Amino acid sequence: MNENPPVHCENLWKIFGARAEEALAAAKAGEVDKDEAFKRFGCVIGVADASFSVNEGEIFCIMGLSGSGKSTIIRHVNRLIEPTAGQVHVEGRDVMGLNPKELRNLRARTIGMVFQHMALWPHKTIAENVAFGLEVQKTPRNSRRAAADAALEKVGLGGWGERYPDELSGGMQQRVGLARALAADPDILLMDEPFSALDPLIRKDLQDEFLKLSRDVKKTTLFITHDLDEAMKMGDRIAIMKDGRIEQTDTPENIVLRPATDYVARFVSSISTLKYISAVEIMTAGEPAAGSPEFGPSTPLPVLLQAFTDGAGELAIKDGDKTLGKIRSADILEAVKIDLARV
Repeated sequence: MNENPPVHCENLWKIFGARAEEALAAAKAGEVDKDEAFKRFGCVIGVADASFSVNEGEIFCIMGLSGSGKSTIIRHVNRLIEPTAGQVHVEGRDVMGLNPKELRNLRARTIGMVFQHMALWPHKTIAENVAFGLEVQKTPRNSRRAAADAALEKVGLGGWGERYPDELSGGMQQRVGLARALAADPDILLMDEPFSALDPLIRKDLQDEFLKLSRDVKKTTLFITHDLDEAMKMGDRIAIMKDGRIEQTDTPENIVLRPATDYVARFVSSISTLKYISAVEIMTAGEPAAGSPEFGPSTPLPVLLQAFTDGAGELAIKDGDKTLGKIRSADILEAVKIDLARV
């Protein structure tokens, strides 16, 4: 873990209800789960002992079903919610220790947030909506307009600054929300199900565009979703939640290929493993035939498959000059058979 990662949560608890402290003590002692806490104390466990770090420049997805606690977690990062216990650090600073002025600066300059439903002011132009945060910061008019235009350009809405929200489609309005978050050039983006209210095709387009934008602007992003396919597509790493607890935090590949709990295994059981399988997963021991095409251990299965389609008899898997093993067409067929048996 980095010494001061952009976002770090440690042993975070959030319990809603008048008897939260009693429920917390019982939950920490292992005496109650989410259902029992509600029966005994009338309290709802929103987040239970959650710990994770978000690395600089990565998209970190938190996913789970409705009520799993994912949106509750993200609201602790910019302190929209106070924790019952635990710590939240942003760029090395204890968020809970910030005074009101420091907290306003954190929200205005360090963190940008994109919600599922963007509340755009209908009487303001698109550029004015995008620049609103900068206006609150007392940024000079010319500077904030330049920042708004630059942000709109990044999200594919260059030239739309003088239009009004009712002239834009739902997908375009969501882009305005993203531009508004980007205009102040924050280090961290919090995205709470930003695309879930959109039609599937528009949603896919915005996912693709955000991934491209993320590579360009290199923002650290905490991305909340209830959709497993979206998490697999968007996340460099994924935390899967159930009943307030994080069941597993890992790369998409490891989530699918090496689920840590029965719940995660059931959750990902409908996902095809094929695009997550790499050469090291299916190679066998032994020397490959002379002249076999060479690939690295992390080469994805579709690339390996193409080599056989192009006429290869065997593949050599090498790490630098060292031969690790070989792959035959039968090894790939076996991987496909196992995947078909899963789904």
